[in-house]
Amino acid sequence: MDHPPRSALRPADLRRFRILFAVAAAWNLAGSLPGLVDPAGMFAREFGRALTDPVMVAVYRGAWGTAFLYAFGFLMAARDPVRHAGVVLMGGIGKALFALNLAIMYSAGWTSDFALVVVGGDVVFVAFFLGYLRQLHRSGVPLI
Repeated sequence: MDHPPRSALRPADLRRFRILFAVAAAWNLAGSLPGLVDPAGMFAREFGRALTDPVMVAVYRGAWGTAFLYAFGFLMAARDPVRHAGVVLMGGIGKALFALNLAIMYSAGWTSDFALVVVGGDVVFVAFFLGYLRQLHRSGVPLI
């Protein structure tokens, strides 16, 4: 399978994108690890109420497991931003949809103010990811 050469981006852009994806991985780990270790505690922090149903605890832990996996995808992109554009595209879509859903839940009064931190952070990452994808596209790198 042929991959675009790393030289498709300037060295300064590669460095900037590597840093971006390393920070994105750290962001996902910072959120997902507490959700995996103590899903009921994370749920209480995010939604302001107890999570006691064992099935829902397992489902909520699984959602954080997905965020945990995204962290590894962003680490892959940090290692090779050109090769792993598809990972970033999928991760960005996931962040955008999650932020939108959480914002809707916040506006309905279903979440605590803590949700705004998550929404705000993910929106910032989505904006940076769009810039990265635009830069790749302008450089002639296929996104998928």
